[in-house]
Amino acid sequence: MVRRYTLAELPALAKDLLKELDHPRVIALDAPMGAGKTTLVHAICDELMVTDPVGSPTFSIINEYGSASGPVYHIDCYRLKSEEEAVDAGIEECLDGVNWCFIEWAEKIPHLLPQNLVRIHLKVLDPVTRELELRIPAAIS
Repeated sequence: MVRRYTLAELPALAKDLLKELDHPRVIALDAPMGAGKTTLVHAICDELMVTDPVGSPTFSIINEYGSASGPVYHIDCYRLKSEEEAVDAGIEECLDGVNWCFIEWAEKIPHLLPQNLVRIHLKVLDPVTRELELRIPAAIS
């Protein structure tokens, strides 16, 4: 799935992504700084009816949000200096795939990521338009 979108189209995009994914998954968001990773996670959390405020986990590393279907994890690995730090922060417990888990800067923890990891690549096309590419491993699609 490849799709171009603007901020105004995010709610519809989030709904379509959840239909495509159809059950909780561990999802890495690959994009440069400022491309809208956290904004996309926020839109998806709105669709999941998350009851807690959704924000960037840059300083907390892991944000856990409540929803009717269970916890939703939002992880930001940007400030991590090693995979050991990620383990110490408790990231491994979020990666079992039982609950939704969104990871920003996942490339910093390559050896901790599950094999069935779903990837969302975001590309900045212009100041208001992004392109999203959803990659679901063939073994789990």
